[in-house]
Amino acid sequence: MKRSGALLLFPLAVLLSGCDFVVLAPAGDVAVQQRDLLVVSTLLMLLIIVPVMALTVLFAWRYRQSSTTASYTPDWDHSTKLELVIWAAPLLIIICLGALTWLGTHLLDPYRRIDRIEPGQPVTQNHKPLRVEVVALDWKWLFIYPDYGIASVNELAAPVNQPIDFRITSSRVMNSFYIPALAGQIYAMPAMETKLHAVINRPGTYTGFSANYSGAGFSGMRFAFHGVSDQAFADWVAQAKSAQSTLTRETYLELERPSENEPVRHYASVDPDLYGAILNLCVEPGKMCMNEMMSIDAKGGLGLAGVRNTLPLQYDKLARRGAVFGSDPSYVASICTAEEAAAASRAARNDDEKSWPLRDLSPLRGVGLLAPGAGSRRADAGTPSLGLLRFEL
Repeated sequence: MKRSGALLLFPLAVLLSGCDFVVLAPAGDVAVQQRDLLVVSTLLMLLIIVPVMALTVLFAWRYRQSSTTASYTPDWDHSTKLELVIWAAPLLIIICLGALTWLGTHLLDPYRRIDRIEPGQPVTQNHKPLRVEVVALDWKWLFIYPDYGIASVNELAAPVNQPIDFRITSSRVMNSFYIPALAGQIYAMPAMETKLHAVINRPGTYTGFSANYSGAGFSGMRFAFHGVSDQAFADWVAQAKSAQSTLTRETYLELERPSENEPVRHYASVDPDLYGAILNLCVEPGKMCMNEMMSIDAKGGLGLAGVRNTLPLQYDKLARRGAVFGSDPSYVASICTAEEAAAASRAARNDDEKSWPLRDLSPLRGVGLLAPGAGSRRADAGTPSLGLLRFEL
């Protein structure tokens, strides 16, 4: 019965051949180096783990109670040679692991620009990096290509053997940007920017996803990453530019609303300041940007004016949350400079004059009043009455 049960499990093991071990067979040089670091570290640790497990089984069998061949030495308690082996071997392995970790941490730092395309091919001045701005939304991914003025949702493309510079942030919830075939995962956080430098060496379509739970639609936060030739990438850019949609701030505010399993879409043009506004949490009109707020705080702050300079905000689209200044959420409103205030005053005055044109009442006079410069009362003056005066500041 036990043997037949084991045989029934064998077909299930065969199904494992259909799994894609992409972490151990990546398509990007950075991921390959990370794979090598993982394999070497595992083998080094197995140099201790395997002998310990084997000796445990050997000692249990050799010194079992029914054994008559094992020597019995109850007074033995020390061996210098054995102590050297027990302590020296793990110490050497720890030193090797520490050196590998230190080198890997610095050489594979995601903020560090890559210095090679693949083994034997260094990065030269002819390798212009592809800049991609990544925004994690609920529950989808937005990719902005600032050099091409296009954007896409849930689809990413890059030429083979061209360095890629990612700038990553999030609109609301902390997420994790991960393409196993390309490089390791890196967090995406609101009001913060993380960086990732990588390169794809083998053409193909790979899966990217969020490796950090972020709510109800987390399981659908997947996107396709296409590693293509230069010509295929140019065709993909042309296809995106042929789209009818434009990614403005208003369009983005509609896009960032929580939604699940969003289809792929492209934007033919993008507001050039949109990513900076997303990063600084000031896409909404009239909201102060984080970098402006930090600049004001660095110069001493606004004092009480900063406390009063708040407007209501429904930050969470799914549920209203409390805030410090009352029951409704609030945000710091933007403030204007002296030049902006003067321009707004002039614009308001011009609008008022267009709506309510003023009659020319100069020189100042009224019924029964003398005109400026006149020496005597006019002959045709009637009964004095209240004059209408105009003052200009």
